[in-house]
Amino acid sequence: MKLSLALILILSSAFVFGQTAELSFSETQFQFPDTIAGPTLSHDFHFTNKGTAPLVFTDFKVECTCTKVIFPKKPILPGEKGKLTVTFDTKGKQYWQNRIIEIYSNSKRNPAKIRIKVYIN
Repeated sequence: MKLSLALILILSSAFVFGQTAELSFSETQFQFPDTIAGPTLSHDFHFTNKGTAPLVFTDFKVECTCTKVIFPKKPILPGEKGKLTVTFDTKGKQYWQNRIIEIYSNSKRNPAKIRIKVYIN
């Protein structure tokens, strides 16, 4: 409850002063090496908050439940760096797999999109 209240105060003060968060990834696509079906693959997408307000992640969307995103729970302050970890479960998959992941936050570009690809033998 206290964290929620603090988060609301941070975000509302940013809106009052016209400040915005700006999510900037160092890369927006990653291709895993060819693999066989079975393992869960993982990749970290590194980012910086280039805005003037704290960056807060709220959700992600992707077409398949085989893909998950782990993002920071705490606000990322202006100028701070962080990472999103994307995992992809290859069980039961074959051929080319291409996942576009929408990342939702309070960034001025919302949703941001990142992509993973892999060929499964």
